[in-house]
Amino acid sequence: MELQGTVKKITEVQTFASGFQKREMVILTQEQYPQPINIEFLQDKINLLDTLREGENVKVGINIRGREWVSPQGETKYFNSITGWKIEKVLDNGSEPTQASPTQSATPVSNENPFASDDDDDLPF
Repeated sequence: MELQGTVKKITEVQTFASGFQKREMVILTQEQYPQPINIEFLQDKINLLDTLREGENVKVGINIRGREWVSPQGETKYFNSITGWKIEKVLDNGSEPTQASPTQSATPVSNENPFASDDDDDLPF
């Protein structure tokens, strides 16, 4: 899956006692009701955030992960996380780079109305 938006926040690297490392980025989606989405980058993927700055438009390749947890009282809860694995910077207008169109078209286009000189209107309506 992919998410596209503007980088709102990039956190510092978090290192845990086990040696596990993670870094988080929040992007603001570009839709009618923009959403701040927190994306985790784990282990060797934390370096993907080194060249990014807040305010840049990006497309992020993500995986959605789910976990089940059972409390000591036997209550089951479910948790989700969004993990990033790829980042692409996109143009400031939010669109993908496109291929340039040719400067001349193969067939000339006329702006004249082809029916303007039709005096013979025999339509029944």
